[in-house]
Amino acid sequence: MLKRLEAYFEFARLGTNWRTEILAGVTTFLTMAYIVLVNPAILSAAGMPLAAVTAATCLSAAFGSILMGVVARYPIALAPGMGLNAYFTYAVCLKLHIPWQTALGAVFLSGVIFLAITAAGIRQMILRAIPHELYAAVASGIGLFIAFVGFRNAGLVVSDPETFVTLGNIRNPTAILALFGLILMVALEVKKVRAAIVIGVLATTGVAWAFGLVHWTTAAGGFSSLAGTAFQLDIRGALGKGLLEIVFIFFFVDLFDNLGTLVAVTKRAGLIEADHTIPRLNRILFADATATIFGSLTGTSTVTSYIESTAGVAVGGRSGVTAIVTGLLFLAAIGAAPFAGIVPPAATAPALILVGSMMLSTVSEIRWRDPLIAVPAFLTLMLIPLTYSIANGLGFGIIAWAVIHLVTGKFRRQEWLLYVLAALFLARFIYLGAS
Repeated sequence: MLKRLEAYFEFARLGTNWRTEILAGVTTFLTMAYIVLVNPAILSAAGMPLAAVTAATCLSAAFGSILMGVVARYPIALAPGMGLNAYFTYAVCLKLHIPWQTALGAVFLSGVIFLAITAAGIRQMILRAIPHELYAAVASGIGLFIAFVGFRNAGLVVSDPETFVTLGNIRNPTAILALFGLILMVALEVKKVRAAIVIGVLATTGVAWAFGLVHWTTAAGGFSSLAGTAFQLDIRGALGKGLLEIVFIFFFVDLFDNLGTLVAVTKRAGLIEADHTIPRLNRILFADATATIFGSLTGTSTVTSYIESTAGVAVGGRSGVTAIVTGLLFLAAIGAAPFAGIVPPAATAPALILVGSMMLSTVSEIRWRDPLIAVPAFLTLMLIPLTYSIANGLGFGIIAWAVIHLVTGKFRRQEWLLYVLAALFLARFIYLGAS
């Protein structure tokens, strides 16, 4: 039996073994485990039951990672995506006053579209149409967005009637705790501790409890708690007027997030072919889309591939076994659901800030000396956090890219799909301006 599994996962060709793959899976889980605490904290702000979201987070991460490992056979783990969960809560539910059930319906529809265009080969066309520099700008813009949410939750940034935002009271216990957590997490990252974020969240939570700054009541947990969110999505509501753009954003951002992670992990693992193609690409995309649909059914925002998978690859993970081990550990973590409420915002805020800062590394991929690239990338990068909308940043970036290339005579026919996307975004802005 083991020999058959080793043959299926190509251990010999990849130069790996069970010990290495298991260690890699554990390492990936430790670097991703913060999502078990952070994702429920973010989504609960939209009114979702905390314990139910914790269980849904673990279950969807387990399903997606195991599916990726078994079907695509890549060491890529999945979980509810950072950035998309913040967009789900703060931009969709709180800003637009859309019920979380309807927002889950939008996530479900985005997953269905994902699956359909993957089967039709359109997803691969879209991936090739978007310039790499714009994807890098999107990733960095989402990083700023996440960090801004973290600063706000920590009380380090507050609203101001004159300047819109200003520095909060750093003598506030929440702000002090958040700064302590951030310093601890960064120190652990510098020391290359795999579970730096998780340790930081737990340590900050411990300090908060020691000083009586947490008020928590026991909540239901485990699989039974899923009843609070499972199959509660409102698909019909998500098809209503004005909500299709939200479906599009969930779909579009997941598209780019998956692409960046896929390229990063496969490059690090040496799994890209000599002609720059990625073997079993359709299987990878299928697993990602199916995981998003599953996640919306259980009760969480978009499930996507995680860049933390590179941590497992760094210790030797090369096959799908790495992802399967990570998934099994997430399944075991469902038992943490009753304890999710003990984590205060001051403990998760520094995690948001740190993850946001690490996402800014992609700005180095942008050719800032070339205005054709720099201006669209800058608009994308800045408008995502400043307008509190990934949609606006994406739209302005793609439109700017298309317009600047047209007026300077740099238009190329083979880039026709990019201009179609720009036209769609322009129509969206005109529609919003008229409504």
